[in-house]
Amino acid sequence: MSRLLRTTAAWRISIWTILVFAAGTALAFSIVYLLVAKTIQDRSDAWLSGEAAVLARVSADTPRDRLYNRVVREVAELATLELPDDRNASGQKLNSVFFLESDPNNDGNPLWVGPGSDDAFLRAIQRSKLVPGLPHSINVEGWPTTFRVVSRNENGRTIYLGLSNRGAGYLLRTLTRRFLMLWGSTVLMGFLISYMSAYRTLLRVQRITDTVARIGSGDLLERLPQPVNSDEISRLAKTFNDMLDRIQSSVNELRSVTDAVAHDMKSPITSIRGALESSLSSESNERWRDSVGDAIEGLDRLLSAMNTTLDVAEAQAGALRLDRSAVDLSVVVRQMVNLYQPAMEERQHELIVELEENVVVDADWGLLHRVLSNLIENEIGHLPKGCQITVRVRSQARSAELVIEDNGPGFPPEIGSRAFDRFVKGKHSPGHGLGLAFVDAVVQAHGGVAGISDRAGGGAVITLSLPVSVLQVA
Repeated sequence: MSRLLRTTAAWRISIWTILVFAAGTALAFSIVYLLVAKTIQDRSDAWLSGEAAVLARVSADTPRDRLYNRVVREVAELATLELPDDRNASGQKLNSVFFLESDPNNDGNPLWVGPGSDDAFLRAIQRSKLVPGLPHSINVEGWPTTFRVVSRNENGRTIYLGLSNRGAGYLLRTLTRRFLMLWGSTVLMGFLISYMSAYRTLLRVQRITDTVARIGSGDLLERLPQPVNSDEISRLAKTFNDMLDRIQSSVNELRSVTDAVAHDMKSPITSIRGALESSLSSESNERWRDSVGDAIEGLDRLLSAMNTTLDVAEAQAGALRLDRSAVDLSVVVRQMVNLYQPAMEERQHELIVELEENVVVDADWGLLHRVLSNLIENEIGHLPKGCQITVRVRSQARSAELVIEDNGPGFPPEIGSRAFDRFVKGKHSPGHGLGLAFVDAVVQAHGGVAGISDRAGGGAVITLSLPVSVLQVA
């Protein structure tokens, strides 16, 4: 388990995920921080502008007598009370407000309401280029934070109203500190959740890897567990199990084909070997020639069986190479019937041909000839003498249909629907059981369907359905 924790990709997935999350949340907080700071400053500036206008009006309307300074001072102090009494953790008041009135006609000290002495504030104001009516930030010596100041001119006198940014800074720092605590805990929790989720998901992938590693060529029975849910990994497990089923089926089929080939090839090879041994032991040239001829004929049959086996395997694997062209199925059937007519007459078969003209299919001409040759040879070789054989070609909706039926004994019961399987044949059949398998494979390679059925009244019916040529459909 510890090795798996070190080598799992869950770390990389979790780290990249949480980095994106952390960057996104940090960006979101930065935007919120700027919006909050802007809102606080706008609120402070609005208060300053409004109160400065009020104090300027009071200064202009109040008579310049002995009570003037007292009245203006009290109004300025009342204005400071409108601010919230914000204090820090030590209980210190955060909102510092000052009021300063400067009158060039008065040689005395300016009217001052605020913390401490007015000297530092006067110097800061004199250094700054204030525009009347517009808030401006100034740095005051001895104060760690800046002041927002608004000036107003009334009757030759200048009113200055300032508000310390200490409260706003404290509020923003508190907000930042709390966000960092929340952000850190959320990122940590998100990393743990992301890691555990990725780890549990990749653990299922690791089980697939372990199962694949255990599966050998000799043991294809093991399967992956398929959870009830239908997520991507469950579908992967199902697909992998389906692939194993197909591989196991192919391996089993390969073994059966190998056994069948070995069994069916044993007899002709033995016959060829016996014929060659007979020719070696014979002193007669005529006997020697007959034996060699029999051996050559046996080799031809063996080669034909091997080629047919390979063709069937290629066709069933979807690798059969087709040289398609527009082929008139009726013409091809007529040619093959004429070719095998003497053999049918020798077997005293009655042949009935019903051909619909101009039935064009998109097919490989050579393979189509071999298909028809296999079907007709099966009829000639397996039917008893004196049977009736009917060959029909007709067009259906977007398909051409070739039907061959006879009134013979039909397919043996042990064959039934397995007639198109490789190496399936009757007990007394002289062939290798590849003819109909080749027919079915070629028809499927052309996108068609092959079927067998029993004929009413006895006999067998073989039906081939091939797609009609695109030219004919048009």
